[in-house]
Amino acid sequence: MRQRWLVEADTPHTTTMTVTTMEKLITPEQRALVQQTWQQVVPIADTAARVFYNRLFEIDPQLRVMFDRVEMKSQRRKLIQALAMVVDRLDRIEELVPVIEALGRRHATYGVSDAHYETVGAALIWTLEKGLGKAWSEEVKAAWTEVYVLLSKVMRGAAAESMTARTATHGSASKYGYL
Repeated sequence: MRQRWLVEADTPHTTTMTVTTMEKLITPEQRALVQQTWQQVVPIADTAARVFYNRLFEIDPQLRVMFDRVEMKSQRRKLIQALAMVVDRLDRIEELVPVIEALGRRHATYGVSDAHYETVGAALIWTLEKGLGKAWSEEVKAAWTEVYVLLSKVMRGAAAESMTARTATHGSASKYGYL
């Protein structure tokens, strides 16, 4: 069975998702579940980040190459900071979207592809399930999945627009890790 983010990754990203659309798609109940469960992750944040990257590399060992020159302690901290920012701003989508778009454009320069978002989604949901233990439920899974799907769609849309602009300017996107 395909996960929801895998289906979403199959859709073209011709425009960036609007703030209004995101506000309608993430329900107040989902926001609350994500925010409540995140508070349970915070005390184990470094461990959760370590588990996430271990799972990410287990799912797709080729991704290790993207992190060869990265100090992983710092990378784990950045992951937790990004997730904390997302969770904090779920009530202020208008502030969140531009930050997520910038993150998507930046990730495009690192060579991140649509397929990588699928792998990250799988690793994130798996990590949250393991970290939350008995607090994990189908409702929590659905809430985190919805938030991830929407945010990854924003990131992928911004990345695609950025790559289109680079291709138009430079004539080829291959030097940026694509094609």
